[in-house]
Amino acid sequence: MRRSRKYVLDTQLFIDGFRHAEANLRLQRFHRVFAPFEYLSVVVAQELRAGIRKPRDRWMLEKHVLRAFARADRVIVPSASAWQKSGDILSEMARKEGLEIAKVSKAFANDLLLALSCREAGCVLVTNNERDFSRLRRFVRFEFMTAWPADGGPG
Repeated sequence: MRRSRKYVLDTQLFIDGFRHAEANLRLQRFHRVFAPFEYLSVVVAQELRAGIRKPRDRWMLEKHVLRAFARADRVIVPSASAWQKSGDILSEMARKEGLEIAKVSKAFANDLLLALSCREAGCVLVTNNERDFSRLRRFVRFEFMTAWPADGGPG
Protein backbone atom coordinates (compact mmCIF):
# COMPACT_ATOMS: atom_id res chain seq x y z
CA MET A 1 0.00 0.00 0.00
CA ARG A 2 1.34 3.40 -0.89
CA ARG A 3 2.04 5.63 2.05
CA SER A 4 0.94 8.71 0.11
CA ARG A 5 -2.69 7.63 0.57
CA LYS A 6 -4.69 9.32 3.32
CA TYR A 7 -6.07 7.09 6.08
CA VAL A 8 -8.76 7.37 8.75
CA LEU A 9 -8.94 4.83 11.57
CA ASP A 10 -12.34 3.58 12.70
CA THR A 11 -13.31 4.02 16.34
CA GLN A 12 -12.92 0.39 17.37
CA LEU A 13 -9.24 0.34 16.35
CA PHE A 14 -8.57 3.17 18.81
CA ILE A 15 -10.66 1.48 21.52
CA ASP A 16 -8.84 -1.82 21.05
CA GLY A 17 -5.53 0.05 21.21
CA PHE A 18 -6.54 1.74 24.46
CA ARG A 19 -7.63 -1.54 26.06
CA HIS A 20 -5.23 -4.24 24.82
CA ALA A 21 -1.43 -4.18 24.79
CA GLU A 22 -1.01 -6.05 21.50
CA ALA A 23 -3.55 -3.85 19.72
CA ASN A 24 -1.82 -0.79 21.19
CA LEU A 25 1.48 -1.91 19.65
CA ARG A 26 -0.18 -2.18 16.22
CA LEU A 27 -1.83 1.21 16.68
CA GLN A 28 1.45 2.87 17.74
CA ARG A 29 3.29 1.27 14.82
CA PHE A 30 0.65 2.59 12.44
CA HIS A 31 0.94 6.09 13.94
CA ARG A 32 4.75 6.06 13.61
CA VAL A 33 4.73 4.97 9.97
CA PHE A 34 1.63 6.74 8.68
CA ALA A 35 1.44 9.93 10.78
CA PRO A 36 1.87 12.24 7.77
CA PHE A 37 -1.01 10.46 6.01
CA GLU A 38 -3.35 9.88 8.94
CA TYR A 39 -6.52 11.89 9.57
CA LEU A 40 -9.15 11.81 12.29
CA SER A 41 -12.86 11.96 11.55
CA VAL A 42 -15.03 14.01 13.88
CA VAL A 43 -17.43 11.05 13.76
CA VAL A 44 -14.73 8.89 15.37
CA ALA A 45 -13.87 11.68 17.82
CA GLN A 46 -17.53 11.87 18.89
CA GLU A 47 -17.71 8.11 19.45
CA LEU A 48 -14.46 8.10 21.42
CA ARG A 49 -15.59 11.02 23.60
CA ALA A 50 -18.96 9.36 24.23
CA GLY A 51 -17.23 6.28 25.62
CA ILE A 52 -15.17 8.16 28.22
CA ARG A 53 -16.15 7.60 31.84
CA LYS A 54 -13.16 8.90 33.82
CA PRO A 55 -11.74 12.45 33.78
CA ARG A 56 -8.18 11.12 33.38
CA ASP A 57 -9.22 9.10 30.32
CA ARG A 58 -10.80 12.22 28.79
CA TRP A 59 -7.60 14.16 29.43
CA MET A 60 -5.51 11.38 27.81
CA LEU A 61 -7.80 11.25 24.78
CA GLU A 62 -7.65 15.03 24.40
CA LYS A 63 -3.88 15.20 24.79
CA HIS A 64 -2.76 12.19 22.78
CA VAL A 65 -5.38 11.96 20.06
CA LEU A 66 -7.80 14.84 19.57
CA ARG A 67 -5.42 17.79 20.04
CA ALA A 68 -2.65 16.06 18.09
CA PHE A 69 -4.86 15.76 15.00
CA ALA A 70 -6.26 19.27 15.45
CA ARG A 71 -2.76 20.79 15.72
CA ALA A 72 -1.71 18.98 12.54
CA ASP A 73 -4.89 20.21 10.79
CA ARG A 74 -5.79 16.59 10.00
CA VAL A 75 -9.44 16.46 11.05
CA ILE A 76 -12.15 15.63 8.52
CA VAL A 77 -15.71 16.81 8.98
CA PRO A 78 -18.77 15.57 7.06
CA SER A 79 -20.21 18.27 4.84
CA ALA A 80 -23.88 19.23 4.71
CA SER A 81 -24.04 17.20 1.52
CA ALA A 82 -22.71 14.10 3.33
CA TRP A 83 -25.36 14.48 6.03
CA GLN A 84 -28.09 14.78 3.40
CA LYS A 85 -26.72 11.87 1.37
CA SER A 86 -26.67 9.71 4.51
CA GLY A 87 -30.42 10.24 4.85
CA ASP A 88 -30.95 9.39 1.18
CA ILE A 89 -28.92 6.19 1.52
CA LEU A 90 -30.76 5.08 4.65
CA SER A 91 -34.02 5.66 2.78
CA GLU A 92 -32.75 3.62 -0.17
CA MET A 93 -31.66 0.83 2.18
CA ALA A 94 -35.15 0.81 3.67
CA ARG A 95 -36.72 0.46 0.21
CA LYS A 96 -34.28 -2.14 -1.15
CA GLU A 97 -33.36 -4.16 1.96
CA GLY A 98 -36.21 -3.52 4.35
CA LEU A 99 -34.01 -1.58 6.76
CA GLU A 100 -36.21 -0.37 9.61
CA ILE A 101 -35.23 3.28 10.00
CA ALA A 102 -36.64 3.49 13.54
CA LYS A 103 -34.33 0.63 14.57
CA VAL A 104 -31.14 1.87 12.90
CA SER A 105 -28.44 2.06 15.55
CA LYS A 106 -26.56 5.29 16.08
CA ALA A 107 -23.37 3.32 15.38
CA PHE A 108 -24.61 2.21 11.95
CA ALA A 109 -25.75 5.72 11.03
CA ASN A 110 -22.34 7.01 12.17
CA ASP A 111 -20.61 4.36 10.04
CA LEU A 112 -22.49 5.66 7.01
CA LEU A 113 -21.54 9.25 7.80
CA LEU A 114 -17.92 8.15 8.34
CA ALA A 115 -17.88 6.38 4.97
CA LEU A 116 -19.30 9.42 3.18
CA SER A 117 -16.87 11.85 4.83
CA CYS A 118 -13.91 9.59 4.05
CA ARG A 119 -15.02 9.53 0.42
CA GLU A 120 -15.30 13.33 0.37
CA ALA A 121 -11.80 13.74 1.86
CA GLY A 122 -10.23 11.08 -0.37
CA CYS A 123 -9.32 8.92 2.64
CA VAL A 124 -9.17 5.17 2.99
CA LEU A 125 -11.02 3.96 6.06
CA VAL A 126 -9.14 1.37 8.11
CA THR A 127 -11.61 -0.74 10.10
CA ASN A 128 -12.23 -4.14 11.60
CA ASN A 129 -15.97 -3.85 10.83
CA GLU A 130 -16.09 -5.54 7.45
CA ARG A 131 -19.74 -6.56 7.77
CA ASP A 132 -21.27 -3.08 8.09
CA PHE A 133 -18.91 -1.32 5.68
CA SER A 134 -19.34 -4.01 3.01
CA ARG A 135 -23.09 -3.55 3.34
CA LEU A 136 -22.76 0.23 3.03
CA ARG A 137 -20.50 -0.09 0.00
CA ARG A 138 -23.41 -1.64 -1.90
CA PHE A 139 -25.03 1.82 -1.71
CA VAL A 140 -22.10 4.25 -1.79
CA ARG A 141 -18.61 4.04 -3.26
CA PHE A 142 -15.80 4.56 -0.76
CA GLU A 143 -12.53 2.87 0.05
CA PHE A 144 -11.97 0.79 3.14
CA MET A 145 -9.60 -1.90 4.25
CA THR A 146 -9.88 -4.41 7.05
CA ALA A 147 -6.19 -5.04 7.47
CA TRP A 148 -3.58 -2.54 8.56
CA PRO A 149 -1.78 -0.93 5.62
CA ALA A 150 1.66 -2.34 4.82
CA ASP A 151 4.26 -1.44 7.44
CA GLY A 152 1.57 -0.27 9.86
CA GLY A 153 0.22 -3.50 11.20
CA PRO A 154 1.35 -6.71 12.77
CA GLY A 155 4.74 -8.07 11.98
